[in-house]
Amino acid sequence: MHPILRFHGAAHGVTGSCYEIETGACRVLVDCGMFQGSKSEKELNYGDFPFDPETVDAVVLTHAHIDHSGLLPKLARLGFAGPIFATPPTIDLCSVMLPDAAHIQEMEVENLNRRNAQRDRPQVSPIYTVADVAPCLRQFRPVQYDVWTTVAPGVRTRYWNAGHLLGSASVEIEIDRVETNAPLRLLFSGDIGPGQKLLQAEPEGPKGVDYLICESTYGDRVRPEFSRDQRRAALGEEVRRAASSQGPLIIPSFAVERTQELLVDLFLLARSGSIPSGPIFVDSPLATRASTIFERHAGEIENGDKLLEALRSSDIKFTETVEQSKAINRLSGFFIVIAASGMCDAGRIRHHLKANLWRANATVMMAGYQAQGSLGRILIDGATRVRIQGEEVSVKARIVSFELYSGHADASELAAWVASRSPVHDAIFLTHGEETGLAGLRDRLSAGFAPDRIVLPQIDDAYELGPSGARQIDLNRPRRLKPEKVARLDWHNDLSKLLIDVTDQVNAAADERNRAAIIRRLRRALVED
Repeated sequence: MHPILRFHGAAHGVTGSCYEIETGACRVLVDCGMFQGSKSEKELNYGDFPFDPETVDAVVLTHAHIDHSGLLPKLARLGFAGPIFATPPTIDLCSVMLPDAAHIQEMEVENLNRRNAQRDRPQVSPIYTVADVAPCLRQFRPVQYDVWTTVAPGVRTRYWNAGHLLGSASVEIEIDRVETNAPLRLLFSGDIGPGQKLLQAEPEGPKGVDYLICESTYGDRVRPEFSRDQRRAALGEEVRRAASSQGPLIIPSFAVERTQELLVDLFLLARSGSIPSGPIFVDSPLATRASTIFERHAGEIENGDKLLEALRSSDIKFTETVEQSKAINRLSGFFIVIAASGMCDAGRIRHHLKANLWRANATVMMAGYQAQGSLGRILIDGATRVRIQGEEVSVKARIVSFELYSGHADASELAAWVASRSPVHDAIFLTHGEETGLAGLRDRLSAGFAPDRIVLPQIDDAYELGPSGARQIDLNRPRRLKPEKVARLDWHNDLSKLLIDVTDQVNAAADERNRAAIIRRLRRALVED
């Protein structure tokens, strides 16, 4: 049979990265990540895999971010017994990130089940537990950059530095073909880092592959050209503006790499006197443990010496316990909090948002991509009220989108990286992007590549990679999520907005009689439905 490539995530969305390669002799996954964003997408994490985990021979992991690695413990628990190939820094990061993901699930499910018991609703289970992680971690196998490794019968990989994250990689894959002496060559970009990244080198990759599977997160936008010094200066302006309001600066941030980059620049700004003095709290146990790993690999990254200085600074305070976290929000005046998650959908950042969104003197600075349906995206889009953990919170804080610390290349950088991989002999598959990102990068690439050879796969699409190119084949089973539901606001977002609107209408009514009339109309509508 000809190899078949299936897209089980990051298809018209930016999370849930998972690609399946079936050759007839083996089955290999590239990434096995969690879905984030809307509730409809996150529910995919709880459902069955669209393949039998016991039939998977190996996993090739591009990097440690949870939207690429987060379902590996579930995969192993359900029967996958093969190796997971990754760079040594990626293995180190997964050793703290996967237990953290499991712990968050256990804690959130515990809280949810407490509320469900009070409301007489069914109990739920976490996707996986901390106990499921240890066996999975024993399946990891280290690979080095620029070294060919046999990962399954007839399948070899070579890793290239993607410049996105400590240990991140683009993965070149060769598949033996019986009909020719030349192997089929695929290149999975993983996530491509931008220029001027503080801790990472420029992304690399091979030339002349048959198929390129490329991310398109920022395929529709070009950022202003900033040097590292200019980016640091722009951050300083935002910090000074927040300090002038005499309120806190809350930064939702991915715990791994984004947090460390911010710490270096905040440390350098404070040391130079460019920003006012004030405590900088890193309120994320994961960020604390990840920072230890960055210290261990400081010699392998750019500006590792400055990172070590920042991590050892007395101005930067790492919190561990819940009590320490709660104590932060009892402070007054100016201070900085960096907490996960970066999209505001889990972790301690939600508690800081509940405590500060309603304050007019607070600033919330989004330092990374916000997926459609996430709380971070809803705030950036201008919501005046949001619901967090079942509670309604007014939004009076200043919300800032500050994308200069993004870990992803922008449209021009992606196009340049793709051009450097030329020639691509058969097709380019654009993944890991929402509609506008996909369309924007497709249009850019069309200037030098035939448009009919640029493919935008939907979730669970499958393609046979034959001698005459890629041919879409029928699905073996229904799609797990309709394409029009991917990277969209869903019923849960609509319900949250409706509850806020109902409360506003009732409170705005002139008197008790008008409030009662509104409630009667709502009840009548429910009965009529």
